[in-house]
Amino acid sequence: MKNIKIMDRRYQISVNILKQDVETSKNLWNWKVGNFRMINLFKQELQEIYSFFKNNYKEAVVLCTSTLFFVLAICRPIVSSLVLSYAVYYALLPILTILIILRKNPLDFGLRFGDYKLWSFYVAITVVIAVPVLYIGSLFSSVGQYYTKPFDYYSFFTQMVPLLFFWEYILRGFLLFGLKKRFKETSILIQMVPFVLLHIGKPEIEILMCIPMGLWFGYIAYRGKSFWPAFITHTFINFTLKYFVNF
Repeated sequence: MKNIKIMDRRYQISVNILKQDVETSKNLWNWKVGNFRMINLFKQELQEIYSFFKNNYKEAVVLCTSTLFFVLAICRPIVSSLVLSYAVYYALLPILTILIILRKNPLDFGLRFGDYKLWSFYVAITVVIAVPVLYIGSLFSSVGQYYTKPFDYYSFFTQMVPLLFFWEYILRGFLLFGLKKRFKETSILIQMVPFVLLHIGKPEIEILMCIPMGLWFGYIAYRGKSFWPAFITHTFINFTLKYFVNF
């Protein structure tokens, strides 16, 4: 009888060990299957990331580098000269990006004169409308306080005009025409956003006006196939507003 009980206990122990082995094997199998699925998921996600950058390579380069250049111009300016700082971050680096990374012709990024007959018309309309609007804007106390300073024609044309040129090139040249092929007219909306944000710190009325003006500058550059009308218009507006405030 004792032998039977001992054999029964041994049998139960063997059964339990076997069950544990089976459970361990199941857990090991599930672990392997889980790892296999995770590896496949990881590979799939890497493939998706690769496909994303491959399909959006040009747009990713334009948006990421332009954002980088904006940040560097603010956080790491070339102390010796603001004009030099803008020239490097807003013109030289974008052109090098076009040549080296995108392997394109910089002239195709808004530097050509484009449809000058069309954009000349837009510039003329803007000038006519802008004069009374700028005069009214100059009467705002916040605008007057911000722009009231000795006005020097020489400084304006040797410093402000180059600054506006580089500013307009990265926005209405590099950014707008870099996104034009993929986003079409939507590129006008995209370039407006950094234009408005870069005006933060100026009078509130000017920041708000940058929304329609940013869209308008982008539109005339897009339609005129050139950044030149935006540069000319922006320069005129800047000069006229300062003139009204200081004279």
